[in-house]
Amino acid sequence: MADKTKAKQPHSISTVGKIYLILYNLILVIGWSYILCLLTRYYLTNDFSGQSLWDTIKLSLIIYQNAAVFEIFHAIGGLVRSNPVITTFQVFSRVMVVCGVLIATPPAVAAASIGLPIALFSWSVTEIVRYGYYFANLVGFVPHFLVWLRYTTFIALYPIGITGELLCFNAAQQFAQRHPDLWSYALPNTWNVTFSYHYLLLFVMFLYLPLFPQMYLHMFGQRKKILGTGSSKTQKVH
Repeated sequence: MADKTKAKQPHSISTVGKIYLILYNLILVIGWSYILCLLTRYYLTNDFSGQSLWDTIKLSLIIYQNAAVFEIFHAIGGLVRSNPVITTFQVFSRVMVVCGVLIATPPAVAAASIGLPIALFSWSVTEIVRYGYYFANLVGFVPHFLVWLRYTTFIALYPIGITGELLCFNAAQQFAQRHPDLWSYALPNTWNVTFSYHYLLLFVMFLYLPLFPQMYLHMFGQRKKILGTGSSKTQKVH
């Protein structure tokens, strides 16, 4: 559950706003490229001998994945034309994986799952293409191959990313089931409320069933709209 709704650049965007968005998207391209580089080096070299993958990418992932939260404020403030509600739900999914699963459980749990490298690969390639596409639109030069990548790579990367995310969620929920006190609040208590971290994880996993197909089919619709005519014409975004 990753991609934000395509956002068109408002006609009234100020010069300062445009410069900010250019820098924002450029920084995210660089950030996710760095994460992909770390992932590649971790598995193909001995540069991080003795370290886990989570130790290697933890800080960078926290910074650049949580930077997506700014997109909610971009939408709310009218800096882009994204729907704030949809953007919030889409950003929440990955932030939940990073903060609510990977950070919230011990390093030997979700962070040690095979789902982490799977999700990282999908996220990094997807975001390099997505933010690169937004950046290119803002500077007024969008190569057709970038348009093609934006509306084609998702076909494989979205299911791969979802698989990685769900594997991380599953590792976390299994651990939470064995440790019911983890991030949970049981009755009786002063506030007379109860909260189960385990059931929260199960609930979020369940949400993937109705939401992922809608997002996936939406992107196919956008692909047909943008690439179906064979035109290299693009629409302004971010």
